[in-house]
Amino acid sequence: MSDTEQVPAPAPEAAAVLDALNATDSNGTEALNATAKFVATPEGTALAYGSLVFMALLPIFFGALRSVTCSKSKNAADMPETITSRDAARFPIIASCTLFGLYLFFKVFSQEYINLLLSVYFFVLGVLALSHTMSPLMSRIFPASFPNKQYQLLFTQGSGESKEEIVNYEFDTKNLVCLLISSVVGVWYLFKKHWIANNLFGLAFALNGVELLHLNNVSTGCILLGGLFVYDVFWVFGTNVMVTVAKSFEAPIKLVFPQDLLEKGLEASNFAMLGLGDIVIPGIFIALLLRFDVSLKKNSRTYFYSSFLAYIFGLGLTIFVMHTFKHAQPALLYLVPACVGFPVIVALFKGELTEMFRYEESSPEEAGAKEDSSESDKKDQ
Repeated sequence: MSDTEQVPAPAPEAAAVLDALNATDSNGTEALNATAKFVATPEGTALAYGSLVFMALLPIFFGALRSVTCSKSKNAADMPETITSRDAARFPIIASCTLFGLYLFFKVFSQEYINLLLSVYFFVLGVLALSHTMSPLMSRIFPASFPNKQYQLLFTQGSGESKEEIVNYEFDTKNLVCLLISSVVGVWYLFKKHWIANNLFGLAFALNGVELLHLNNVSTGCILLGGLFVYDVFWVFGTNVMVTVAKSFEAPIKLVFPQDLLEKGLEASNFAMLGLGDIVIPGIFIALLLRFDVSLKKNSRTYFYSSFLAYIFGLGLTIFVMHTFKHAQPALLYLVPACVGFPVIVALFKGELTEMFRYEESSPEEAGAKEDSSESDKKDQ
């Protein structure tokens, strides 16, 4: 998390292209112009960071709720990607290599052309992510009388018995309307790089990440968060690599809010920012704890709410320390101990720690195989 002054658009935080949604962890950006840094008013600062905290909570809360439904979905488009302990252990290494690769890339090649390619790439990803995010809302808004036709996009390889499905995507008219609206936002971002368009794409990336990236158990979550804790601290405090990439990299992989909004309105240009990794990485762990709550069948959301409150505490502590020491902070330094520690303390108090760490989620393929097996057993009986 950091403050930065931008002309004309906010510089994103560094490592945010490193996860499956190109929305990973980064928070080491310093002021771009320290000699002429805008001095925000207390009101402007409070509004900016209050808005960032609020925006960060939205994709975690709603993404976690949607992850429960997503885990039971049979639609290929909504099936989650399961992260195993091996994936979690390798991720910080892959993220570090990618970050350093970007650093070398910006040193060798023209920043202008690289960012042009990234803008087009994130335009496509952003339109698809925002469309998927809006789809459930549009289903409630449209009246029942709306002519909603069904479509299927199917690509196969081979013929006869050897035919293999490559893409099988089902959608309807409402999805096409969502795609059209998302495309308008995408064009707005592509040509104007406006901070509101950036945030719409950023929120969509974060919500989709929390919804569709599933940890298979709590131990895997601890490995992932622990590894990225070390990654974040090292690249922010140990080198200038993250700062260099952050100043060069332009993409909607962070949430921003202007500290001079009260003075300049929507044309404000001095931004506080929060990397999407600081939302998605703790968010998928919080979503796992919600699904654990559901599995207990106690009509209680104790672990979800405790980790959610822990996230608020950790993010608030990040902002406090940053303003106390006047230096950008790696948010995971504070978020990881809070989001892991609070639920563990609750589990110890309730005597459910063993049960928490034994909880295991099966992948969609395994769940489908188990369901098919149980159905065949019923038929045999």
